[in-house]
Amino acid sequence: MTIREFKMPDVGEGLTEAEILKWYVQPGDTVTDGQVVCEVETAKAAVELPIPFDGTVHALLFEEGTTVDVGQVIISVQTGDAGAEAPVQTAAAPVAEAAAAAPAAPAEEPVAEARQPVLVGYGVSTASTKRRPRKATAAAAAQNGTAGPAAAPAAPAAPVLPAVPAQPTGERPLAKPPVRKLAKDLGIDLASVVPTGDGGVVTREDVHAAAAAAITPQAVPAAAAPVAAQAQAPVAEAAVAAPAAEASARETRIPVKGVRKVSAQAMVASAFTAPHVTEFITFDVTRTMKLVQELKDDPDLAGLRINPLLLIAKAVLVAIRRNPDVNASWDEAAQEIVLKHYVNLGIAAATPRGLIVPNIKDAHAKTLGELSESLSSLVATARDGKTSPADMQNGTITITNVGVFGVDTGTPLLNPGESAILAVGAIKLQPWVHKGKVKPRQVTTLALSFDHRLIDGELGSKFLADIAAVLEHPRRLITWS
Repeated sequence: MTIREFKMPDVGEGLTEAEILKWYVQPGDTVTDGQVVCEVETAKAAVELPIPFDGTVHALLFEEGTTVDVGQVIISVQTGDAGAEAPVQTAAAPVAEAAAAAPAAPAEEPVAEARQPVLVGYGVSTASTKRRPRKATAAAAAQNGTAGPAAAPAAPAAPVLPAVPAQPTGERPLAKPPVRKLAKDLGIDLASVVPTGDGGVVTREDVHAAAAAAITPQAVPAAAAPVAAQAQAPVAEAAVAAPAAEASARETRIPVKGVRKVSAQAMVASAFTAPHVTEFITFDVTRTMKLVQELKDDPDLAGLRINPLLLIAKAVLVAIRRNPDVNASWDEAAQEIVLKHYVNLGIAAATPRGLIVPNIKDAHAKTLGELSESLSSLVATARDGKTSPADMQNGTITITNVGVFGVDTGTPLLNPGESAILAVGAIKLQPWVHKGKVKPRQVTTLALSFDHRLIDGELGSKFLADIAAVLEHPRRLITWS
């Protein structure tokens, strides 16, 4: 039997860590070369990882939700012709350096097999080798209404950690890595937390309850009777006090990681390195909205997604052609302005994991139909969390559509490395002077932020005015192209 290890790869350019979002396999599953075994979130995107060899999954070394450094072993696979029972008997040896393994429990073999898929990765610990038998014992004791030997209330030995319900003296509290990190961030000793999870596992809610109890008079007792002794009063008090304490919590701390963390860092860098200037223009887009409807009804464009953003993107590309100097970047090291003869058009997308800005490569060379297909694919991929790091690199100018939220305008921050970003406001029916009379017209506001090192006021104004001119009279999509 051979145990092969698969390490967390650098799925981006120079990324140092990734969070395991989801495992697609469990110990005992057969895997083949190229099969996707898990999905991870890097600082830039969610990425699926394929295994590079055939075999049987031996162990998953980290739980879902755990952030793992690049180069760490995340899964081990048994290759060769060894029997099916070999991994269970030798599980501890191959991965002892990475995680605590599940010991064999002859007297309770069915329970041990049932717990085999549980992910490990808490680090080497003497207490961890007793976790699975103890959890089975605690569960059996709870069902029988009696405390087992490991949960005896009158243990004379001085414990390493304070005794807590369902956690015998000297044992390491049971909790997932994200919960341990939360407790550390909040300054909570897990040994003093009343666990409510299955098998005496401390949950996030338990930690928040303990944190709230620490600042309120109705604190949960730090050392209550074991869960198995269901008739004792402290358990009932704890069960009532924990939800009440959580409800009284006045703050919740949310770890900043992944896409949200990098986005925050990028925005700070952008705000303090590129001198921003923002200009606004409000104008009539009634003709463009009519054209959108006509294009929707055009059989030649059947099956394509036609919306105002498509024509706004096309207007931006036409305006860049008329003002090519806006499409540039600033090289700080060389002290040079780099003019781009291509347009990688970024589209800001709000996703459950945070704001990302994938871009349409060589958007300047695409027809209206091709641009529509690219926009649809970009949005769908972003919503599914499948945008690759490559799709977010080398953008030149970005569009952000704040109008979908009913917002009129804003002052957007530049995507780092880009020269400008256009914010599109809500399109609303408003009274407007049209041909000398006040009429209801479709009106919107555009806001253009640009790097004043690259674009001066005159160039920025001309660029923004050209975008508005195209959208006010969309025939210019033809006459100016």
